[in-house]
Amino acid sequence: MSLRTLAAGTAAAALLGTALVGTVGTAGTAFATGWDTPPPDKIVISVATVNGSGCPAGTAAVAVSPDNTAFTVTYSNYVAQVGLGSKPTDFRKNCQLNLNVHVPQGFTYAVAAADYRGFAHLEKGATAVQRANYYFQGSPQTTYSSHSFTGALDDSWQATDTVAVEALVWAPCGELRNFNINTELRVAAGSSDPTKTTSFMTMDSTDGSINTVYHFAWKRCPQG
Repeated sequence: MSLRTLAAGTAAAALLGTALVGTVGTAGTAFATGWDTPPPDKIVISVATVNGSGCPAGTAAVAVSPDNTAFTVTYSNYVAQVGLGSKPTDFRKNCQLNLNVHVPQGFTYAVAAADYRGFAHLEKGATAVQRANYYFQGSPQTTYSSHSFTGALDDSWQATDTVAVEALVWAPCGELRNFNINTELRVAAGSSDPTKTTSFMTMDSTDGSINTVYHFAWKRCPQG
């Protein structure tokens, strides 16, 4: 566990602390192109329920960007691992967030893109997978998107999911529908030796510098 903490707390923070600011600023603007300007009034997002081995109570937080183009989820204890010091169930971690999203009257939103970040230490022969999907309460779930990683790897990682304009799923106008986010990390020893090594993948940060960023698309609801 000391290896994981050292890597996530120093290398990941140093490599991603600056990158996060640049990505949110530029990507948020790019993803908003072609849709209505974000509403000027404040967006309020709160966590209704949280479940999963990757996000024990009190370890996940949500914040909205000042320009309403994105919101971030920060995890502080999201790590999957195999090998020395690992429990049999540690190879897979997941998190299910149910969010209350309050938007100004007359607007609706969709999630146009999502950026996932973390740190990975994979021994040669080990592999890892990051998966995610999201949907509105009462609506069909979107297909899981998956990103695979192969060792040897000892570095920060990033994966981006982008939704085509015609495939955007919009929140129903005039209705309060909670927004659900499901994420998962898996690590497999593969041909590495789990009796002598440890491989892990994180989507967490000890200092809040590593976030998952969800980018909004906005449009006005029909009047009448």
